[in-house]
Amino acid sequence: MRVNTSELIPIKLWLDDMEEGAMAQARHLARLPFAFKHIAIMPNAHLGYGMPIGGVLATKGVIIPNAVGVDIGCGMLAMRTSIRKTTEEGLKKVMGKIREAIPVGFKSHDTPQQGMPCQGFDTPIVAQHTTKARKSLGTLGGGNHFIELQTDEEYLWVMIHSGSRNLGKQVADHYNKVARELNKKWFSSVPADHDLAFLPLDSEEGRQYMREMNYCVEYALKNRQCMLQRVKEILGQVFGYYNYETPINIAHNYARLENHFGQNVMVHRKGATSAKSGELGIIPGSQGTASYIVRGLGNPQSFNSCSHGAGRRMGRKQAKRELNLRAQQAFMQGIIHGIRTDEDLDEAPGAYKDIYRVMENQKDLVEIVTPLRPLAVVKG
Repeated sequence: MRVNTSELIPIKLWLDDMEEGAMAQARHLARLPFAFKHIAIMPNAHLGYGMPIGGVLATKGVIIPNAVGVDIGCGMLAMRTSIRKTTEEGLKKVMGKIREAIPVGFKSHDTPQQGMPCQGFDTPIVAQHTTKARKSLGTLGGGNHFIELQTDEEYLWVMIHSGSRNLGKQVADHYNKVARELNKKWFSSVPADHDLAFLPLDSEEGRQYMREMNYCVEYALKNRQCMLQRVKEILGQVFGYYNYETPINIAHNYARLENHFGQNVMVHRKGATSAKSGELGIIPGSQGTASYIVRGLGNPQSFNSCSHGAGRRMGRKQAKRELNLRAQQAFMQGIIHGIRTDEDLDEAPGAYKDIYRVMENQKDLVEIVTPLRPLAVVKG
């Protein structure tokens, strides 16, 4: 861990290759008058919107929509099965059936799905988008979202990365706009171009955002669970009867009231996950590298947090310009994947940081429980 003490409060970094744009955003966080104790930057950190992806911010009395992000509740779900033997043909069948059963990208189901969270969907923005959200339940989305089959060298695992789909974006965009307007009205000292407009927790707007944000976190979990149910059914069709363990779930875009250093503070995790002492978590690499089931060490300096993955080292356009298609395909030899053209290179392994270095940088935050090797992946 490195410490930068040039701002109002320290910036604690679990990496030594922070890009300048992301570092500038970390400095903005450290100048916030309501920021608490220090800023924690995880080893996956890279430039985000307002706040770096891989950032952890604790605040007193306020919540910042942009410090949560647009894909509210996005996270990982991982499940170990009792399936020991797979074949390439079987894995390809599973992948084909997954693509048929689970919409990806901007696609959704043709009919409303069952399983929407009950508590709080009468809140203003959620209520406006409930019809579309019902059809989006159990869909993967795009970007870096994935469904991956992995192995711990004995058993088959399923890992799913997805979030709250368009619902979370609608909530995020609305309340960030509300916060910007209120901050302008209040002559806030937080510069508008830092994109860190805030809402007081004791205001009606702050309370409403909390309710809708929490709904989106629950919706994102239900979304992953619906997809997992379909994958479980498909595995049974292809490989026959099997057992499975209780899935592990961990979110990485949310804010939650927690107690740290003797005070109750609002902890924002954006591209970072909770890593309380003994808490099981998930840290994926890229689709060509290892992922990890981990156990939190409860490090107070990170506000009991760790990275949510490897983190990008290249932007999407840069990856398409600079990465070599054949080299990336060769790197993924033995893995069933969808990298076919230069347009797919934005999610190639080379676009991501070295997961082994990321894990080394946070060995004081988590311990590795189970390394997982990718076998087949569906990308959004």
